[in-house]
Amino acid sequence: MSLDSVRDELARLAPDLSIIDDGRSTATVLEAAEVHNVEPDQIAKTLCVDVGGRIVLVVMAGTARLDNRRAREALGGKPRFLGPEAVLDVTSHPVGGVCPFGLPAPLPVYCDESLQAFDEIIPAAGSITASVRMTPQRLIELTGGVWVHVRQDGK
Repeated sequence: MSLDSVRDELARLAPDLSIIDDGRSTATVLEAAEVHNVEPDQIAKTLCVDVGGRIVLVVMAGTARLDNRRAREALGGKPRFLGPEAVLDVTSHPVGGVCPFGLPAPLPVYCDESLQAFDEIIPAAGSITASVRMTPQRLIELTGGVWVHVRQDGK
């Protein structure tokens, strides 16, 4: 159902984008990079975090790590990662397929500047085998996302 909700939303908002799903696992950054033959940082991983009772999505380059201090400043509070069951409840997507599309209810989306290093990024598309290719700017446009700097130095 999660893949279907992503497919429906993208068909409505971005019919030019196609979901890629050849059945191979893209659940981890390294698996996704191998499947798509790209650098791991081109994989746009989506983190689901609780910031003082407010659930937000943070999308960042595949190997980037969240910097707690920067995240507190940018997001307005200390981020705490949700567990797999809570992520599924909030997003309808399983861990490994979480993306900012096809959500049951809108969530704030913050995109780390690490994504801007690439002409093309590849976020998941609601399942552990599905992805979609787009530009970083298109991700911002489709999600109403905000650019932030929340990654640790060196990533």
